Amino acid sequence: MPFLPTRRRNNQPLPIEDKEEEQQELLTVDLNENVEKIKTIYQDCMDVVFRKFQMFADTDAVIIYINGLANIEEIHEHVLEPLMEHGWVDGNGMPPAEQLVDMKRFIEQRLPVSKVYRAQTVAQCIEHLAEGNAVLLVDGQSEGVALGLSKWEKRAIEEPVAESGIRGPREGFIESLETNLSLLRRRIRSPLLKAKAIALGKYTKTEVAVCYIEGVAAPALVAEIEQRLRRVELDGVLETGYIEEIIQDHPYSPFPQVLNTERPDVAVASLLEGRIVIVQDGTPFVLVMPVSFYSLMQSSEDYYQRSLISTLIRLLRYLFLLVSLLLPSAYIAILTFHQEMIPTTLLLTVAASRERVPFPAFVEALIMEIVFEALREAGVRLPKQAGAAVSIVGALVIGQAAVQAGLVSAPMIMVVALTGIASFMFPRFTAAIALRMLRFPMMILAGSLGLLGIMLGLLLILTHMASLRSLGVPYLSVHVPNAGHHMDDVLIRTPWWKANADSRVNERRSQQTAKE
Repeated sequence: MPFLPTRRRNNQPLPIEDKEEEQQELLTVDLNENVEKIKTIYQDCMDVVFRKFQMFADTDAVIIYINGLANIEEIHEHVLEPLMEHGWVDGNGMPPAEQLVDMKRFIEQRLPVSKVYRAQTVAQCIEHLAEGNAVLLVDGQSEGVALGLSKWEKRAIEEPVAESGIRGPREGFIESLETNLSLLRRRIRSPLLKAKAIALGKYTKTEVAVCYIEGVAAPALVAEIEQRLRRVELDGVLETGYIEEIIQDHPYSPFPQVLNTERPDVAVASLLEGRIVIVQDGTPFVLVMPVSFYSLMQSSEDYYQRSLISTLIRLLRYLFLLVSLLLPSAYIAILTFHQEMIPTTLLLTVAASRERVPFPAFVEALIMEIVFEALREAGVRLPKQAGAAVSIVGALVIGQAAVQAGLVSAPMIMVVALTGIASFMFPRFTAAIALRMLRFPMMILAGSLGLLGIMLGLLLILTHMASLRSLGVPYLSVHVPNAGHHMDDVLIRTPWWKANADSRVNERRSQQTAKE
């Protein structure tokens, strides 16, 4: 597996470790020697091209690039053709070969290439080649020049599938780091938006950008997240899930402490709230830290609708959070220990439906919940055309057949269906997974201790959540350090006109306090 640490036999060094010393060597004035060093490192790499030519008809040179990563058309048009022309002279009649003292400066002045970098070691040449740049080596020059002529294949910007909405922007992040950063820059046009680059992965050298707004995000949080990222030691980082699992504060907690999103508007809103966004090359999912439990229950669409509508939807969301977590447990506890809580007519109906069921309420609920989870996972993994059909048909057929066979009761089918519908209301998939995991221990406690077990389970969950931290910020806190008061909207979405008025009042108070 690519994400597992590389195994060694007999404590032998890895091949890459043998070549690290070679890569740190400086380039020399001998062109052939420099080319042989790079060819040795890229041995058996058919996609690495070494194009030899003569500059100004009398100077040997080699341009190196990786086929598929570099823009071959621009290399031919903007590099090879100009450098291979005859009769180049400057204003004093001196040919360029005689004035080739500072190679980087000469390239910047003579070639129509926007990005030009110095490459003084073999390692720098390898790094630029891996980024898709072309490296130009000239005989008699002790340094090379990397030309920013990369051309990566990428898909078009599309609407995110996992975070769709009725109102709001329809574009989502893609697998290109540059494109994703441009989506953030297009919305935040201030130079205070910072993006610091970090390379992760021993072999992949995956480029990661830490984005924040200077003066809004707390400097301590920025320093902490940079420190955690630099401690990542993996052979490869293929997705932000690798980073999320390592930098979170509590790896054994079922609750997510990092928000992942495909929506640029969610990332921008998080930046404006003082959070930090981690963008990785090669994945459309970006990470947001720190987060609270309340932010996981909020949808971007809450701020695009009118405040009254958003508040009602948010309250409904919290109500169904309790339904998703507690409904099967309450059903088990009441039927097993507290039948006196059920009205007599309803109790007789439930008893009649359970007359043929051979299992107790706990086993019945456990079987149905496991079957429902299996159907949900099958619907997700199957192709889109067949997934929905399998989920719906499977639930109807299995549910009806189970009731007719006397394996489960009809009320249990209703309880499981309501629980599944409630779990679909969460805007964040990771939060829904956490509640799905906690539903099973809550059912065990309800089957063992009744309503007392449910209360005990709730106390344990709340105690655990109170002890959690996300980048050092309390998980149940509604504030992010340095964030404004507009983060206080937990149950009620504050109208924008009121938020602006409160902001001006708080600004005056802070100015008055500063004067005093």
